[in-house]
Amino acid sequence: MTTAVADRTLTAADRCDRCGAQAYVRVVLGASGGELLFCGHHARAVEPTLKPLSSDWHDETDRLHQKAPVPVD
Repeated sequence: MTTAVADRTLTAADRCDRCGAQAYVRVVLGASGGELLFCGHHARAVEPTLKPLSSDWHDETDRLHQKAPVPVD
């Protein structure tokens, strides 16, 4: 996996592999290089097991608390 792919920001099109909700965490597994996407809820649930096995844990859950910009007319 290239660094450019691993570092890209998650979008609304990226979906949790467990439930299909919007993904906010990307996990790159160290041994296989495979990529998993999780919503905040499922990322917290699998973190104790998967984080030690990952080469990259990209967490954007802080975006859940950001307010959307208000359009100006």
